[in-house]
Parts: sequence; C-alpha cells; structure tokens
Amino acid sequence: MKRTLWAFGVVLVAGLLVAELAMDLTPPDRRQLYLVFALMAVATFAAAAFSLRMAARLSSLRTRLTLVAFAAVAVTGAVVAVAALTMFIEPHDLTLVMVALLLGVGLGGVVAGAVARPLTDDLLAISRTAEQVGQGDLGARTGVVRTDELGKTAIALDKMIEKLEMSEEERNNLLSAIGHDLRTPLGSMQAAVEALQDEVAPDPTAYLRGISHDLEHLRHLVDDLTLLTRIDTGRLDLLPTGVDLAELADEAVEAVTPAAATRNVRLRVEGSGHIGVKGDPAALSRVFRNLLANAIRHSPDSGEVRIVLTQDGSHAQTAVVDQGAGFPDHLRLRAFERFVRADDSRNRESGGSGLGLAIAKGIVEAHGGTISIEDGPGGRVRFSVPLG
Repeated sequence: MKRTLWAFGVVLVAGLLVAELAMDLTPPDRRQLYLVFALMAVATFAAAAFSLRMAARLSSLRTRLTLVAFAAVAVTGAVVAVAALTMFIEPHDLTLVMVALLLGVGLGGVVAGAVARPLTDDLLAISRTAEQVGQGDLGARTGVVRTDELGKTAIALDKMIEKLEMSEEERNNLLSAIGHDLRTPLGSMQAAVEALQDEVAPDPTAYLRGISHDLEHLRHLVDDLTLLTRIDTGRLDLLPTGVDLAELADEAVEAVTPAAATRNVRLRVEGSGHIGVKGDPAALSRVFRNLLANAIRHSPDSGEVRIVLTQDGSHAQTAVVDQGAGFPDHLRLRAFERFVRADDSRNRESGGSGLGLAIAKGIVEAHGGTISIEDGPGGRVRFSVPLG
C-alpha cells in the first residue's frame, strides 16, 4: 500500500508539472485544475483499492487480471470525462469523447483477456506439475516456454525435477548395489554357520577363516560408506599439514605389496625428490592405496604398476599407471561413481567394492584438487593437488 501511495503522489505531481509547463493557466484555471486533479486522485485511489480487494477474493487469476485491466481503463475514461466537463466541451464533442472511451474500455478488456489467458494457462501447468511431483511422478514437466519471470520459474522447476529424478535413480542404484554387496557375504556366512551348527563342515577351521574374511569385507564396506557419507555431507574432517607426496607414495606401495605379490605385479615410484603439499596425510594416503589397489586388480599377471610424480606450476601431479586393458569408453564418464565396476557381474573377489575411485575423487576434491581418467595405453588415473 505504501508503494501505491507513493506512485499516486509521483503521478499527481508529474501531471501538475506538465500542466504548468504546457498551459498558460490563469489563477482561476489553476485552482480548477488542481481541484480536478485532487478529486480524481482520491477517486482513483478508492477505485484501485476496491479493485484490489475484489480481485483478492477471486479464485481465478485470469478474472483478476481482466478486472484490474478494466478498472485501469475505466479510471482513465473517468479522468478524461471529468476533465472534459470542467473545460466546458460542447455536448456533441463530449459525446464523441465518451464513445471513444467506451470503445477503449472494451478493447482494453479484450487485450487483458488475451494477455491473461496464456499467463494463467502456464501458471496452471506449473501448478499441475508441482502437484504431480508431490505425488511421486518425477517424469512430469511443465512444458512452459517463456522468456519472462514465469518462464524462468518453469525452467527452474523443470531442472529441479530432473535433479530429483537423477537423485532417485542414483538412490535406487545405490540401494541395489549395497543390497547385492551385503547379500553375498551374509549368505556365505549364514551357510558356514549352519554347516558348523549341524556339524557337517569338513574343515571347521577353514569355515571360520571364511567367516572372518566375509566379516572383514563387510567392515571395509561399512567404513567406505561412512567415509562417502562424510564426503557427500561436507563433514570430511581433514587435518592439513605439510606432507611429502613421494613419501606417501612409498608408504602406499609398501602397504599394497603383499596383494601385488600374489600375482607377481611389480610396483614402482617414479619422481625426483621431495614434492611438498599441504594436506591430510591419512586421507591422501587413502587416495594412493585406492588407486594402487584398482591398478593392481586390472593389471595382468607379472605386469607393472607405476606411480609417476611431477610438479606443474602450482600443483603436484600424480599418475597411477597399469598395463591392463585400460578404461572402456562407456566407463570413463562413470568411473568415479559409487559401485561402478568394469565387470557388471559385481564379483567382489575380482571387482572390488566399486567405491575406491569414488572415495579418491571425494578426498582429492576436498583438498582443492582434480582427478581424471587419461588415455592409455593401459589404465591411467591422474590426480592433482595444490603444492604446499
């Protein structure tokens, strides 16, 4: 309401200034003109307030817009009519003016209806789409194509629905993958326990080792999921300090050497001297171990896995390279997603949990770095972090 009062004041003052500049007013004419302006301002404000109050009671936006348009044109006609009467226009001329004003009111109503119809149709489309999404239909879209604020709102709603649809699909895939990875060891443990309980296990010690192995797998899976949750929610607690990447690489190689030795895979670190960065040693060490485990898994027997350390301007570059078949084209864009494996059979003995690269990506990005898949030969994963 305050803005409306200000607008009325500005229009009234502007009208008086134009009249003073454009007309040679005598004192009686000036008093008469000021009186007309004042009366019409009061009447117009009352009409506007009444129109807005009536419009607020209507359930149809189209009717509201039409009412407001008619009110605006009617106010214009009334102002011109009163001004004409006070200026003693001849009756014949006044009749022509009033007929023209009535025609203007009618045409204004037609224009208001024409403008209001597509507007209300698009608003209804947005409303229906929101209701459909609320009922779980994530395939609904507004279909509204406009360049104004309403069009921007429709685009924003459609994009939000697309993200929700993607999130829903990712959630379903995640739950399915977790269920599969939990079902396998749990089923194995259940069978082993039943065999031990029924005293039909030919080698109880071997069965217990199998149960221990499955429990270890489940522990690693839970730890990885917990870490990914902290990464996704921004609650990854890093303790940055000065650290030497070459030293972390050597420690990671030492940690995974037993796994590499089972297939005679050689591990080698290439790089010259100290490469200092500021980061969390434990987290960056996890990146090295995850990338090495992935490279060893896809390396041929008696193959070689290399860690290549270099410096590039303000960043330290690390490439983990194996002699395997490399990343298939269809896998490159999804390699850092959760539970994505090159082997769709999801064999945990040969395919890992499918979380290693996703965790590496989260940790690297938390350090302000980047990670990517490079062209072969072989599998090549490169990550970059700022120098310390």
